[in-house]
This record gives sequence, structure tokens and C-alpha cells, in this order.
Amino acid sequence: MAEKVLMKGNEAIAEAAIVAGCRHYFGYPITPQTELTEYMSKRMPQINGVFLQAESEVAAINMVYGAAGAGARVMTSSSSPGISLKMEGISYIAGAELPCVIVNIVRGGPGLGGIQPAQSDYFQATKGGGHGDYRNIVLAPNSVQEMVDMTILAFDLADKYRNPVMLLGDGALGQMMEPVAFNVSEAKPVVKPWAATGLRGRTTPNIINSLHLQPEKLEQHNIHLQNKYAQVSANEVRYEELYTEDAELVLVAYGITSRIARSAMEKARNEGLKVGMLRPITLWPFPAEPFAIAAKKATAFLTLELSAGQMIEDVRLAVNGAKPVYFYGRTGGMIPSPKAVYEQIVNIFTVRRGDKWPKKFFPGLKD
Repeated sequence: MAEKVLMKGNEAIAEAAIVAGCRHYFGYPITPQTELTEYMSKRMPQINGVFLQAESEVAAINMVYGAAGAGARVMTSSSSPGISLKMEGISYIAGAELPCVIVNIVRGGPGLGGIQPAQSDYFQATKGGGHGDYRNIVLAPNSVQEMVDMTILAFDLADKYRNPVMLLGDGALGQMMEPVAFNVSEAKPVVKPWAATGLRGRTTPNIINSLHLQPEKLEQHNIHLQNKYAQVSANEVRYEELYTEDAELVLVAYGITSRIARSAMEKARNEGLKVGMLRPITLWPFPAEPFAIAAKKATAFLTLELSAGQMIEDVRLAVNGAKPVYFYGRTGGMIPSPKAVYEQIVNIFTVRRGDKWPKKFFPGLKD
């Protein structure tokens, strides 16, 4: 077991990327992820890596495109508005089937919003966010240690599927400090015969491109991408399941909110309420099957988010109308307490399930 060190979430992601073999980083500072960029500016020169603070987020993502096309393990990071600016480039990268890692330490929105934590970029992350029929693999850690582990996993998945992988955190995870261990050896170089690195003994060069002017060829390329996404969905679903075997109410939460939900769940179970939890770890592909199984036993689901309600749509699709799915969320950087979540749990247990919307589910929301 590797020795543990105390690290801030943003810095832990950066060091994990280096351990994973990342030697190219392009970014632009924005709160609350700026420490990640700052850390890379110090560490990359020490390991003969490339750090470049681009003139904008648009420039940074296109630098990622170039480095990924040359076969490098490359990463960029930003926070909500900055990720929005990268979206055209991310679509190009997905269309060209290039592996890269994109970190979003989410802040409140819309617009410039605020620098406090939020989860209101779920739609943007899981539904593509940019133009065209493409998908990002999306990982949602809930601790600094998981930030380390999932950053390393993100690079492996990106290379395995030649696809962008997004690590979706939030301002709380990015700023908090926890003990972490780096339980892996230095990454070995990955052979990428498709990379645009010159002829290298070939008779024809590799060409990196997402432009297909003939509709027949573009459709063929899209079918190929959809088949790849189907493979990802079949092989890479990750989730955590707690007490769902006897749960009447199943809490659904990811990221920092799942830690709050777990505390509320444990209090409820101590009070004799049969509450369980399903935590999606891959937000895409979404773990739909465990929800369908849980819906056979549970009487209701409660989705908890730092948003006005985005993941709840995927939960409702997964449950497929079998049981009611309730929602409690906070926005603008406000984080609910375990006590507030526990009150929502008690509220559900005290109303007739399925035919009445419980009170106090969202500040200002009426029956």
C-alpha cells in the first residue's frame, strides 16, 4: 500500500494525470479549478512535459486535438463556462476519435454564475454538449482518492476507446483536502499506430479528420461511432450500491452529494427506515440496469442533486415508470445538509407514495 499524502482535489488530479503518463497539458485558469492549472505549470517542466497556458479555452481544446492526434496522453481542465467554450473542439475530437481527458470542476450557473460547487453541468457532460451524435465517457468521483483513481482510469479508457473522457467534479471536491495514495506504477507507453506522426515506415500517412463531405461516408462513420458507444455501454458501467436489497426508498446521488446522501441514509436506517442508495460512478454510460432491478423491490426513489434536476431524467428513464421518482436539489452553490436530506426521507415515508408530491422537495416548490 502506497504511503498516503494530504492533497487538495485539484492538485491530486494533476499528479494522478502525471502518474498516468500525461506529458501534455493545455488550459486556461478559471475558479474553482485554477490550482490544477497552477500545479501543472510547476510539475510539467520537472518531468520534461509540456505545459501551456493558452490564450483562451477555445485555443486550449484545439491544442489538445493536435497533441492527441500525434499520439500523446493529453489533458485539459476548466470550470463550467470554460467547458462551454471547449464544446466545439470536443465534438471535433470525438468525431476524429482521439483520446484525451477533460476535467470539469463544476461551478454554479448559468452564465458566469458563481464559484461555489454545483452539479448543473450534467446535461452538458452526459448528452455530448456540443454538436452532432457523439458521447463522452463521464466519470464522477466523490472523494479526492477517487479523483486520483478515476483520473488514471480516464486515460486508460480514452486510449481503449479512442474517445474523450470527462472527469466531472465540483468546487467542493476540487478544493477539499484528503489523504490520498497513488497505488500504481508509472504508466507504460501506449502504442498508437493510428497517430499522425509521419510515415514511420508506412507508404501512406495517417490522417486525422472529422470531415466527411459525402453523406454515405458520414453516415457510415456515425454508425461506427454508435457501435463503439454500444461497446462502452456494455463494458464500462460503474456504480455503487448500498442496502438496496431491503430498501423501500432508494437514494440516488453522485459526486459530493452522494456523501451527504450516505450520511442521511445511515441516520434513517438507524431510525428504522429502510433506505438504500445507488450512486452512479459512470454518468455516461448511465447504470440503468441496477435501477430497473431496484425498482422491482423499492417503493420509491429520491434523486439528490446540486442542480434544478438533471440526472433525474436518466433515473426516470431507467425506472421506466415502475415507481415514483422524487427530487430534492439546491442550486447556486448551496449544499444541503444531511439533516435536510433526512427530512426529505421522512417526508416520503409519511405520505402516500405515488399520488402526491411530497412537500419541501425544492425551495419554493408547491404541491
